Formats: sequence, structure tokens, C-alpha cells
Amino acid sequence: MNFSWRDGNRLTLLENGEEYFPAVFEAIRRAHSEVLIETFILFEDKVGFALRQVLLEAALRGVRIDLTVDGYGSDELTPAFLQPLADAGVHIHIYDPRKRLFGRRINLLRRLHRKIVVVDGEVAFIGGINFSADHLGDFGPEAKQDYALEIEGPLVVDIHRFALRSVAPPEPARRWWQRRIHVLANGSGSGPFRGDARALFVVRDNDEHQNDIEEHYLEAIRSARSRLLIANAYFFPGYRVLREIRNAARRGVRVRLILQGQPDMPIAKFGARMLYNYLLRDGVEIHEYCRRPLHAKVALADYDWATVGSSNLDPLSLSLNLECNVIVRDHAFNRMLHGALEQLAAADCRQIALERIVRGYWWRAPLAVVIFHFLRHFPDWAGLIPRRPPHMQVLGPNSLPIGDEDAAGEAKPCCPRGPR
Repeated sequence: MNFSWRDGNRLTLLENGEEYFPAVFEAIRRAHSEVLIETFILFEDKVGFALRQVLLEAALRGVRIDLTVDGYGSDELTPAFLQPLADAGVHIHIYDPRKRLFGRRINLLRRLHRKIVVVDGEVAFIGGINFSADHLGDFGPEAKQDYALEIEGPLVVDIHRFALRSVAPPEPARRWWQRRIHVLANGSGSGPFRGDARALFVVRDNDEHQNDIEEHYLEAIRSARSRLLIANAYFFPGYRVLREIRNAARRGVRVRLILQGQPDMPIAKFGARMLYNYLLRDGVEIHEYCRRPLHAKVALADYDWATVGSSNLDPLSLSLNLECNVIVRDHAFNRMLHGALEQLAAADCRQIALERIVRGYWWRAPLAVVIFHFLRHFPDWAGLIPRRPPHMQVLGPNSLPIGDEDAAGEAKPCCPRGPR
């Protein structure tokens, strides 16, 4: 499935759950025909129960609802939570569920990591925020800092087609004139203009779009002439991205990275710090966000390019997981995102000095060499990891919990559209 640049979009930057959840829930409350949701994590906490309530209310109004969660990220969902949804007619899809082995989740690789909401084909939400209470400030010191987009306009058509294709059976082949008539009859040719932003929907999968998100990052970094600002939770990119970030700083671009200083996964901070010397010595500025865990996946280049989405700059997101981002060409949105990140850097970040990294670097140097070789070759190695066709478990009214393949909604091979 290929995507094109779309003009005429209205984009709203949403920061953290305080802005994201009310916007999503209100859109679902206004839904009159269809709600499509994909999420990596859905927890049984106050956010999960609030989502369930608005979905139940929508289902009772006759709205068609498809809810897709990842079998790794959401494997603790219980029948007590899911049963009311299934009974109300919500179509629940579990991406690649597996049973635990000795209490451990073993299905880590090739996860559905996207976060997509589309309501009535008119408004869409894309970003890095899951449906869990740890995206709210009152969660405490472990509350995550993250961003998402609310989208209205022609780009929603592409996102809607993509999300629908993930859950709906493929249609019979049509001759070219029948396909054209079908598209026009369903109003899916293009959506109405809602704003001035030019935007592109981009996905990463394990088939036709394995490197699309990374290629857009590379293009933006290579073409940057004045400023580059990346805020990313799990920063361990491929060697090509690292090299282009360094080269941008060498040619005079002000390059700033906002990375985790208070990580939810300590190994993420350790891995990123192995790359600091390589970047700092050529003028890249590194700021560690220390107020709480950073979960952002956003970036901007110069004064009109920006991206918001689910993709981290790490091997899992760039080479294995199913991800999606929106690429934006718009001065106003670039300025809005820049202001938010500037405020973040000024208020809650500490800048890392080269002298601090070089001090005691002797023991890190051999490890850094190993890491760079790993990053250089990981995309090729990732291709060797088995690509067992993922399963999509569909839960019906009498289904058992996630991962139980004896359920009425027996696990079955996912159709080809699933991993795209």
C-alpha cells in the first residue's frame, strides 16, 4: 500500500495524556458510524476503563468498532475487562498472541507498535501515546512525556484506508473502472481541506515498507541546513542515521538531541550513552530529559519539516516492529513543535558535556567499537530473524483470555494485510 503527500490538513499537537485522552474520547463520543483503534498497550487502569466506557457507549449507539491490541504489550488483559466489549459487539483483535513461558513473555520481536485512532474516517490520531495511566502526570515520577497528532483533512483518508485494511477482509478483485466507481461511491478519493499543512502517512512493516521511516529521517537530516532537533525515547539508531547526524553537525547545522535522562528502561540510557562521544566530538548537542521518563518520538529539521509517530530510533522500531509516523511540511507546525521542545529542553533537561563523557572513557571505547559494528550490520541480521506469519486472534462473545488458542475466537493466520 503506497501513500502520497496530502495538502490541506489541520494538525494539532497533543502533549501527554492530559491532552490526548480527552481529545480521543470526545471524538469517540461524537462517532456515528465507525471507530478504528490500534494500540501497543491497553492496560486495565483508569485510562483503560475510561476507553472501554466510551467504546461501550458508542457500540450501543450502533457504531462499528474494531479494537486491535498487541499480544505482547497488552497480554495482561482479562476476560472480565474484554467480555463486556465483546458482548456489545466490539470486534477485538489481538496481534500475534502467545502463551507465556515460565511466566515470561517470549514474543518480543516484530510487534505491532503503532498507535492509531480513526473516527468516522474524518479525524485521526497518530503518535506514541498508549492507553495507559502512566501517560498522565498524576501517575507520579514514572509518568511518561510524549506527543501525538490530531489530524483532520485529506491525510485521514490514507490513515483510514490503512487501518481498515488491517481488520477488514480483502475485497474481490475489480476491473479498473469498477475500482474507480467503488472509490468514488464511498467518498474515499480525497477528503475535504481542513487546514494548510502538507503531510504524508508513512509506515514500517516487514514486507514492502521495511525502511520507509528511516529513509525519511535520512532525507531530512541530509537536507538540513540550519537546525535539527530530535526528541526520542530509545535512541540507538542504525549506523547510517548516526553518520548523517554527525555529518550535519560538521557542516554547521545546529544539531540537538533530547534523550532519556530518567529512563523507564535503564538499558536504553546505557546504550545511548555509548554513542555520546561519537556525536559530541563533532558538535552535536545532547540534552537528557530528567523530570520523568521520556517516551517521545518526534523530530524537526530547519523550519518546515517535522515528524510525529510511534517509531523510536532503535533496532526494534527501525528493523522489526510495525510502526507509523506522519511527516509534515508546514512552517506553523514546525514552529509549534519547536516551541514545545525548546520549553522541554530549557525547563527539565541537562546538557551533556564532552569532557564528562571522555572522562573515564577508556573502558567504554572497546564496547563502543562493538556497538558501532552491531549498528552497522543489524539491518542485515534482522532479515535473518524468522518471519513466521503473525496471527490475529479475534475474540468473540465466548472467548477466553489473550493467548489461549482454545478460545472460541481461535487463533488463525493473519491475512496478508495484517503486518503491513
